[in-house]
Amino acid sequence: MSNSSFNNVVHADSQDPRRWFALVVIGIATLMVVLDSSIVNVALPHAALPKSLGGLSIAPKDYQWAVTSYTLTFGGFLLLGGRIGDYMGRKKAFLIGLLGFAFASLLGGLAQSQGMLFSARALQGLFGALLSPAALSLISVTFTDSKERAKAFAVYGALSGVGAAIGLIAGGLLTQYLSWRWCMFVNTPMALIALFLGIPNVKESKVEGHPHYDVPGALTATAGMLSVVYGVSKAAIDGWGSTSAWPYMALGGALLVIFFVLESRIKQPLLPLRLLTNRVRAGAYISQLFIGLGLFGMFLWLTFFFQRIHGFSPLKSGLLFLPFSLSVIISAASVGKLLPKYGPRLLATIGALMGSAGLFYLSLIKPDSSYVGHVMPAMIIAALGIGMVFVSVSSTALFNIQPQDTGAASAVLSTAQQLGGSFGTAIQNTIVVSSATAFIAGQLHHSTMMFSSKTALQNAASVHGFDLALRFGSLMVFIAAVAFYTLANIDRHHLGQHDEVPSAAH
Repeated sequence: MSNSSFNNVVHADSQDPRRWFALVVIGIATLMVVLDSSIVNVALPHAALPKSLGGLSIAPKDYQWAVTSYTLTFGGFLLLGGRIGDYMGRKKAFLIGLLGFAFASLLGGLAQSQGMLFSARALQGLFGALLSPAALSLISVTFTDSKERAKAFAVYGALSGVGAAIGLIAGGLLTQYLSWRWCMFVNTPMALIALFLGIPNVKESKVEGHPHYDVPGALTATAGMLSVVYGVSKAAIDGWGSTSAWPYMALGGALLVIFFVLESRIKQPLLPLRLLTNRVRAGAYISQLFIGLGLFGMFLWLTFFFQRIHGFSPLKSGLLFLPFSLSVIISAASVGKLLPKYGPRLLATIGALMGSAGLFYLSLIKPDSSYVGHVMPAMIIAALGIGMVFVSVSSTALFNIQPQDTGAASAVLSTAQQLGGSFGTAIQNTIVVSSATAFIAGQLHHSTMMFSSKTALQNAASVHGFDLALRFGSLMVFIAAVAFYTLANIDRHHLGQHDEVPSAAH
């Protein structure tokens, strides 16, 4: 009997009998965490209304913090969360994360001011940072057979891909028929259901040894990323030539440099730099970062396109994203079967090229573009491609990993996605604002007015901004394709040789 055959027999015999129940629990938690990055987008106009109308009187310049206060704490503390899960126990970290997420969501739904809402969102991100890497690590250690693991990662990839779109649909439904506050409240029962199902069905695993938590690393990384995103956000409001934005970006850059210096000198770093030296894993992380840079803004601009340009209701706007969600599910399910046969390199590269093409086609919309004739086909092309990328990247991120680094490696992947989304949305917001302003100025400069009304001019300017932001997104996803093809130089044979769970993880 060959070694590979022997390993497959061992894996078959040692499979956790409750592994598929565990995957359901992990799936519920993953969906909740991912959709929470977008669920407030549709609800935000209602949450921003004056307090007399049931809102929190949120100023337009502060809108983005309802989203970024979540994604920044989530992305910023993922590495620390992954390390805590490794040593404290991944199941324990998973369950504590669920309980904390339920509490933070309840707090957000009860918010009486914008500060309370933003704080609750940040708290959600903090507990999500404990929960998310534990979930990915649990999949890795629960499914030890390569074919079953490919299926499990297909489920995880599908949920990662559709979560943002499902959040928009759920946000529209809850806002229109209940209240914007239910976009927060809805997480509490989801988290509690996953918590109670997780206790009997999820198996504990952890790394033995004396734990060390790199708190200085977590603080410098998070503060650095927060400072850079805040600086980019200031530039969107005050302009890139303003001196108000650059000090924050410079401070953030300096803190991130300090973070990497600390990581190179600490015995048990938050981010073991050896994770980044493996070419295949580096390809997965870089690709995930650029996918986040390119993709996340699309949901925001299409939401504005549907609601402000076409005047659709929050519910209808959310439902119009349904083809995207379904396409990602179909794509991820198909790739889960193809991955053992063709390997991740080919599938991820083709998927990212499709995603880039879909976003570019979407960037050609005009104020009068139809949904069926233009928007929906573009979304479907992009979604089919993105589903392929998410599954392939998820299965590659833990390639040839040591057991003590499983949590950190999982966290780096999620961090790349969240930070890509945070930075990408901030950069694209700057593109939209500046290009729309320039468009209006250019039209007013002409002696002959091309638009029949001020509203028509503003709509055309907004859509022009959306187009340029989407082209930026298309370029970022194209770079992701190049990065994965160039760096993740493995095929199905390589992946099969390195996907056994090391015996030290238990």
